[in-house]
Amino acid sequence: MPKFDKSRLPSRHVSVGPERAPHRSYYYAMGLTEEEIARPFVAVASAGNDSAPCNTTLDAQADICRLGVDEAGGMPRRFNTITVTDGIAMGHQGMKSSLVSREVIADSIELSVRGHCYDALVGFAGCDKSLPGMMMAMLRLNVPSIFVYGGSILPGTYKGEDVTVVDVFEAVGQHAAGNCPLKDLTALEKVACPGHGACGGQFTANTMACVGEAIGLSLPNSNMAPAPYKSREEIARATGRQVMTLLERNLRPRDICTRAAFENAASVVAATGGSTNAALHLPAMAHEAGIAFDLHDVAEIFKSTPYIADLKPGGRYVAKDMHEAGGVYMAMKTLLEGGFLDPEPMTVTGRTLGENIDEITWNPDQKVFYDVRTPITPTGGVVGLTGSLAPEGAIVKVAGMERLQFTGPARVFECEEDAFRAVEERDIAEGSVIVIRYEGPKGGPGMREMLATTAALYGQGMGEKVALITDGRFSGATRGFCIGHVGPEAAEGGPIALIEDGDEIVIDAAAGTIELNVDPAVLDERRLAWQPRENDYQSGALWRFAQNVGPAAKGAVTHPGAARETHVFADI
Repeated sequence: MPKFDKSRLPSRHVSVGPERAPHRSYYYAMGLTEEEIARPFVAVASAGNDSAPCNTTLDAQADICRLGVDEAGGMPRRFNTITVTDGIAMGHQGMKSSLVSREVIADSIELSVRGHCYDALVGFAGCDKSLPGMMMAMLRLNVPSIFVYGGSILPGTYKGEDVTVVDVFEAVGQHAAGNCPLKDLTALEKVACPGHGACGGQFTANTMACVGEAIGLSLPNSNMAPAPYKSREEIARATGRQVMTLLERNLRPRDICTRAAFENAASVVAATGGSTNAALHLPAMAHEAGIAFDLHDVAEIFKSTPYIADLKPGGRYVAKDMHEAGGVYMAMKTLLEGGFLDPEPMTVTGRTLGENIDEITWNPDQKVFYDVRTPITPTGGVVGLTGSLAPEGAIVKVAGMERLQFTGPARVFECEEDAFRAVEERDIAEGSVIVIRYEGPKGGPGMREMLATTAALYGQGMGEKVALITDGRFSGATRGFCIGHVGPEAAEGGPIALIEDGDEIVIDAAAGTIELNVDPAVLDERRLAWQPRENDYQSGALWRFAQNVGPAAKGAVTHPGAARETHVFADI
């Protein structure tokens, strides 16, 4: 077991010297010995709670991690942070809290680590925003850190088929269309989520779990093991031991998460048909490291990366199948061989990504991942768009879609509830381009996801018969011609605020364009008449977020980031 010199570690401020006797008295009160207080202090942050199955195993995994930290000579100190679980927040005002929670999670971890002077960090997360929030905190603090995903849920079974919660959302639309009796909807909802873990498809949680490995912050093939698997215990314990190795080597997140590492992560998102939310979270993570990496950078990589993973919602398989096929490293094996990854970035193993991938043998018998030479499609499952309707950009997930062009008249809604009501009442004409605005980071506030609406459309058989655009977001589970992150957002007076019913909108996901076919002079007249809207959130956390949040194209971040730092916490 190595001996650590605390004279250069943050925890010296709370544990070393006569003047810290009062501080040490608190540690003695918790049962620590003099020898244990002399060890490095390792934060074990858990997003565990009883809010949803995504998070219910995290505290137990974090407690097993503590054993690994202890075995390797550290002193683990566990604390918890919040989550807002999208599946439960979806389709009502609660979804406005979701993206805001990413900032609160990152901030709360930062404050706990700063306040208690922890020397290293292991973070356990399960639901969408807790994954990037945890990794943002690691990059902000820059103490040696490892990220651990709690694992996905196992698929449910209904009428002999694997099902996920998305099937339930879509069944709501089928029920509204008269094609799904209430008794069938009730039977499905009772079996779709059979236990612990995050949503099973390549939705936002699993996408960001893949990012954790691709960007080098997670142990290889650690994140895709489902939550109920016994192997998660050894992953947690090994992580506790490995973070002490990182501390010994002083290998920090910003040493690992270089620009090349972010490019690798974007390639993996595209190749696996991942969530469009990655185009929000990768820029936000890069911002914490002082790396300029926005939606346009992400989209450029998406454009040139083959789509090779047959995963839901666009494909057939779920995270359990991905794990059994060899995990994200199996996908990265063929991506690297095809020249779509940089092997040089360092990882938390202390080896480069390329060295980790060298230990993987390609399995030609698995069915989840295609070889890059014979991809599902030659370009990525997620596409960036720009044009007169979205000068700052927008994004669409095309994985599994047959149709990449769409032209139609606008049908404008000022919020998601109004759009959902029209869908439920079957008051949407085929060929329409549904516009849901004032749902952006500022205008919402909080940039809501629209899964309830998109899933209902799909359940009615309208999924590819209409298009939907918004300055809000879509769930990673969304499928169909659904374009999000339109910027500038309506609350900032962007072109989306000027659309009127009947305006022609032209979308070309193959060319990467989105155009509003309205005479510029007409738009100028509308712009002069436009008035900013005031939302209902004029105090509290949502108000504070709206005052500080930047554009979606740059990650919807709320502070200046590493570019304005005068010091890094790890060096205090």
